[in-house]
Amino acid sequence: MASKRQATSERKAKTGFYSGSFDPVTLGHTDVIRRAAGIVDRLVIGIGNNPGKTPMFSTADRVAMLEDELRPIADETGTDIAVVTFTGLAVDAAAAHDATVIIRGLRDGTDFDYEMQMAGMNGDMAPTIQTVYVAASPAVRHIAANLVRAVVSMGGDPSPFVSKHVLRRLKDCK
Repeated sequence: MASKRQATSERKAKTGFYSGSFDPVTLGHTDVIRRAAGIVDRLVIGIGNNPGKTPMFSTADRVAMLEDELRPIADETGTDIAVVTFTGLAVDAAAAHDATVIIRGLRDGTDFDYEMQMAGMNGDMAPTIQTVYVAASPAVRHIAANLVRAVVSMGGDPSPFVSKHVLRRLKDCK
């Protein structure tokens, strides 16, 4: 009989896909990413580009911010983490990166209702990809990127909601 370690190394690597605009990446995002890294072997972070929206940061800036944030998480967890960009449906991007699960962060019941609808739609379009929900930690549950952008645009202090690296970039935007 194979040991658990042998069986784990012989099985197919589980790839997760976590998408968002990450404009900017927040402590809430990195909380979900850290938790997701504990349940998959490979984690692909997909930065969605919506041509109908004008982001605060360019795609290149968002990639750079995420890579700065993810390096320590990858080192801590031993998880292979990659950052990609995509347009179109997240479920199609997940499939293109051989994901077996889509990771979604939940802050509250409103998120859950919306995410359940999305999981149903994604399940119809890609039945082999499961959706896994990761509850945000209580300390970061209230953080949303759109609220961080609002704080910055009104001259407030976003430091409780983002890392030092991201804070420096936000200060450069002012």
